[in-house]
Amino acid sequence: MTYIVTENCIKCKYMDCVEVCPVDCFYEGENMLVIHPDECIDCGVCEPECPAEAIVPDTEPGNEKWLEINTEYAKTWPNITRKGQAPDDADEWNGKSGKAEHLSSSPGSGT
Repeated sequence: MTYIVTENCIKCKYMDCVEVCPVDCFYEGENMLVIHPDECIDCGVCEPECPAEAIVPDTEPGNEKWLEINTEYAKTWPNITRKGQAPDDADEWNGKSGKAEHLSSSPGSGT
């Protein structure tokens, strides 16, 4: 098992999770974060830190697509080890459905 970042991180990207990760397995895209599944040690400390509740175990049914997205983008996006600034409109996007269409494959700043 590993933890993955799911749809609700898109356009929220609060980054509270990054600060608590003991192995620095978060990678930053333009409008979301992902977890590198091969680097995650399954400790789970990131899950309760996510205000958007976007981090879940990869064993939850229906998250196969998000495991693939985390795996793919962690290979190309920059590693992030410190909490950066969430988007100004993050709270407006938190909890909205259908955010997958807004997923950007562009890398983030690597803050």
